[in-house]
Amino acid sequence: MGKRLRMGMVGGSLEAFIGEVHRKAAALDNYFELVCGAFSSNPEKSKATGSALGIDSSRVYGSFHEMFEKENKLPADQRMEVVSIVTPNHVHFEPAKLALENGYHVIIDKPLAFSLDEAIELKKIVEKSGLILALTHTYTGYPMIKEAKDRVRSGKLGTIRKIYVEYPQGWLSTALEQEGNKQASWRTDPEKSGQGGATGDIGTHAANLAEYVSGLEITKISADVNIKVKGRKLDDDSAALLKFNNGASGVLMATQIAAGEENDLKLRVYGEKAGIEWTHTNPNTLLFKPLDGPAQILRAGTGYLSELATKNTRLPAGHPEGYIEAFANIYIAFQDAVRDHQAGKLKPIKTYDFPDVNDGVRGMTFVVKMLESNQSTSKWTEFEI
Repeated sequence: MGKRLRMGMVGGSLEAFIGEVHRKAAALDNYFELVCGAFSSNPEKSKATGSALGIDSSRVYGSFHEMFEKENKLPADQRMEVVSIVTPNHVHFEPAKLALENGYHVIIDKPLAFSLDEAIELKKIVEKSGLILALTHTYTGYPMIKEAKDRVRSGKLGTIRKIYVEYPQGWLSTALEQEGNKQASWRTDPEKSGQGGATGDIGTHAANLAEYVSGLEITKISADVNIKVKGRKLDDDSAALLKFNNGASGVLMATQIAAGEENDLKLRVYGEKAGIEWTHTNPNTLLFKPLDGPAQILRAGTGYLSELATKNTRLPAGHPEGYIEAFANIYIAFQDAVRDHQAGKLKPIKTYDFPDVNDGVRGMTFVVKMLESNQSTSKWTEFEI
């Protein structure tokens, strides 16, 4: 392995949740070195975070504007090469835009942007720059999701007819945002989260997973979007009927007021010959249910899995891999694309198997169309970008 990619980070202070997840994922396989960061909009918090992480104090910045300005002045073999953006939604677009315009590759937490307009504009910037942007729809990184995708792609399920995807959480069953909970406060604030609450936060994960595994695209939505907690400004509960571009139908549910639930994302895909089932509470298992035989329990790390699943597995069977590893698989794929770009050998972006800017635009479109459908008197709302 050659030198690690030098990474800068925007967001991810010590009190943040997702920043530490990104740092652990990036460090897991030793392909990245965190060399600088603007870890908070509060310069003192940024400085404290950099100190705790052992970053050179001269490369801990009070703002991402300062980070780009000063990193650009460093010699090319010292400045950062990629930027990880782990801020709330309203601070996605500008640092991503500046990173790309200054020649840095970007890996960004989902959703892609604060609004669909920002997402579309960011796609134009990515295309103009020719640089790499990866989006961390984490669940696509699990080995058994890779196996599910491969089984669909290889025809083992036959033509896909039905997709069920559900994402229940219970943590917002009460008004935590009124009790000083930081995560709840920004995720339920339309000025920071955007148009969608649960729809944008976890509904986009569910929609992306359905499309990723099936290889299909949503074409129509019939949605029911609700606010169940009194005084909340954004939706905390949603569901939809779906139509896909091969004629398959689907059902999607995303709620954060399912009291007692933790994070039980579940996917079922049914074709004419077989079905598959995966759940986040048991991520190393995939159920394969053929029409003409008994159901099979497939396990991560075993020798009978596809090359795609095996490539994204680190440990032998019986040694569980989880959320950090799934995150890290996206970082590895991003790293592969960046290395090929640097060598002038970049392949078509989908061959690297990570969510990209196009997935991000589709995610933002999903939020807009869910809300539009909820207000419509028509049964179906076209999923058009």
